[in-house]
Amino acid sequence: MSLQQQIIAELGVQPTIDPEAEIRKRVDFLKQYVLAAGANGLLIAISGGVDSAVATGLCKRATDELTEENGKEFITLGVFQPYGEQSDIEHSYATAKAFGLTHTVETNIQDAVDHVASTVEKSFEKLDINNPKKMTDKGKGNIKARTRMVVQYALSFEMNLIVVGTDHASEAITGFYTKWGDGAVDITPLSTLNKRQVRQVAAAIGVPDEIVTKAPTAGLWVGQTDETELGITYDENSDYLEGKEVSPNVQSLLENFYKRTAHKRNPIPGI
Repeated sequence: MSLQQQIIAELGVQPTIDPEAEIRKRVDFLKQYVLAAGANGLLIAISGGVDSAVATGLCKRATDELTEENGKEFITLGVFQPYGEQSDIEHSYATAKAFGLTHTVETNIQDAVDHVASTVEKSFEKLDINNPKKMTDKGKGNIKARTRMVVQYALSFEMNLIVVGTDHASEAITGFYTKWGDGAVDITPLSTLNKRQVRQVAAAIGVPDEIVTKAPTAGLWVGQTDETELGITYDENSDYLEGKEVSPNVQSLLENFYKRTAHKRNPIPGI
């Protein structure tokens, strides 16, 4: 078995999907988890991108069905988490509107992130080795991702909700998420889909077109886009995960990403 085949098997990606069947399967998955956990519903952070939009649609359908079937209200809480001014925040609100969310809240993370970053930078002054003065964009980006999860888990604890993640196979293969940030969730209903398939499900479930087609970004610093940072397009990434032949350069990049980021996918080692 080739490494490509091993990766595909591990991540559970199918070469083709039926979007409607995938929606049904994933909605049922969410419903079963909520009931088993004795939770009041689901919490989804709505970033403005297609991944969180699809997850929002799945969550809302799941909690609507649970409410109808059980005679009590189950909720989907949509959380908007800008850092200061978010250029595409309207897409977060458009997602909530498209799926009829009645429970939403905006939690701006700027003050919390800046306080943590300032504390770290002050600690630099006390170090005698590798003494940087300022945090890097990536370092501060990790604080943003982790701060968002702190807020989400505080809300979920007080409201007895399940925190839903948006990571999928195209992110898993590259490790393109923050450990203990957006990778720290209770449940991941998109995990066996690649990016192309996420977009197929998005179109089927009713994500607005401008969100489906926008350039993917983690939004951790100004001008960041996933494909520019990774040096690989999501079409190439999806081709690989569907078992198709890709260029040697793309194959090498993806497989090296996969090997280097194994620590993000594996359990914490111990002895």
